[in-house]
Amino acid sequence: MDLKLEVIVLPVSDVDRARSFYEAAGFRLDIDHVAGEDFRVVQFTPPGSECSIILGKGVTSAAPGSAQGLYLIVLDIEEARAELIGRGIEVGEVFHDAGGLFHHGHEAGEVSYGAGDEGRVGGPHPDRADYGSYATFSDPDGNGWVLQEVKKRAPGR
Repeated sequence: MDLKLEVIVLPVSDVDRARSFYEAAGFRLDIDHVAGEDFRVVQFTPPGSECSIILGKGVTSAAPGSAQGLYLIVLDIEEARAELIGRGIEVGEVFHDAGGLFHHGHEAGEVSYGAGDEGRVGGPHPDRADYGSYATFSDPDGNGWVLQEVKKRAPGR
């Protein structure tokens, strides 16, 4: 049986501001549907992804900015970071984990996507190992995204 992730709902406080952000980031706008004063759904799909995001008014009761650890897999971490920056998106510096294990955390103002940040080292993984290099960014509400470099997926993926 296949179970394919289709949609992730992002809680936002200002739908138009969020829409502008994701358009600037290069996500494809799939739909912007309004059904009255209290309901609006906006769906975007990241380039190359089969999973979409939904944001809007009346689509979730979660606190704006509470979605964290949303991974976007890229072939070249530095190229992806540069492209997003060129689109006006603030992206943190590229980093890797000193121990080779995923246990990254966050400092004030950084994306939260794990526990503990003591092993974070600036720059890409020295061997550019798959799953080893990261960069983070957040939307205007603080929903946290992680870019992760993967050139060759693990078997079965």
